[in-house]
Amino acid sequence: MVPVQVLGVAVDARMQPVVLLAPVNAADGPRVIVPIWVGSQEAASISVAVEGEVPPRPLSHDLMARLLEATGAVVDRAEVTRISDGTFYAELVLTIGGGRTVIDCRPSDAIALASRVGAPLFVAESVLSDAGVLEDTIERVSEDDDLQDPEVAEEKLAEFRRFLDGVDPDDFQG
Repeated sequence: MVPVQVLGVAVDARMQPVVLLAPVNAADGPRVIVPIWVGSQEAASISVAVEGEVPPRPLSHDLMARLLEATGAVVDRAEVTRISDGTFYAELVLTIGGGRTVIDCRPSDAIALASRVGAPLFVAESVLSDAGVLEDTIERVSEDDDLQDPEVAEEKLAEFRRFLDGVDPDDFQG
């Protein structure tokens, strides 16, 4: 398993939300980015958690986090374990009452919950090799100083959108 971070949430050419994951400690050279398509509500929930925003009312993943806390359960980690026929699979690893429990779940739920509770995210090496895209293939928007200029930021965003326009979820079938 490779530790990853959420780079952000974007939309593809079909206006489908996609979560972008990248290894935390990338070696020299371009990183591999794993795009995972999610539902719009899940994308919003992930964005809220990653940005540290607090919604006016708890979202479903906030409720999950509160329920786990109330029962004394701890999310140890979230893992994207495999990809099969274009579908990503994930697991949550929990500690409950001193014992370890693994729960099958959708990657979007694992990412949203882990992001809320500060649990680490991992992706299986096979998923990185099957579904990953080299970072130098895309120009992603970052917090670089030159992006403070609205024209430069818009051009970087346009480049990233052009990349997403050419990406098809079917390209990542295992």
